[in-house]
Amino acid sequence: MKRRAFLAGLGGLALAGAALAQESLDPRAAAVAKGAPVRKGRVKVTLPQLADNGNSVPIRITVDSPMTATDHVKSIHLYSERNPVSNMANFYLGPRAGRAEIDSRVRLAGSQKVTAVAALSDGTFWYDTASIVVTLSACLDES
Repeated sequence: MKRRAFLAGLGGLALAGAALAQESLDPRAAAVAKGAPVRKGRVKVTLPQLADNGNSVPIRITVDSPMTATDHVKSIHLYSERNPVSNMANFYLGPRAGRAEIDSRVRLAGSQKVTAVAALSDGTFWYDTASIVVTLSACLDES
């Protein structure tokens, strides 16, 4: 195999990997960006690895932002993979918030992946996901 063919193949793999990373984002979470690219990074979702009860699970979402008038987080949207209502919460921030940080509790309907998407003032969108194992589910739809 020639060196150029090998390097071209590696470039193709990198592009395929980037496409797969974008595809792994929940489509409902990607809809927040209205077609703009949503990149992984700058957002950090922190959940416990295991929750005995899904009724009240602590969650922390932080976004790397200076929170100035020209560079701040406009909103953070939280999505659940398995809850009956996938959009669990929407938080709206501005430069006067001081820090782009949310500490809260959520209800989870079983083991799943939780996604947070942040919209920044420069028009970019960033996300992170965290997985959790829930032994006793909450939010069950009994219909």
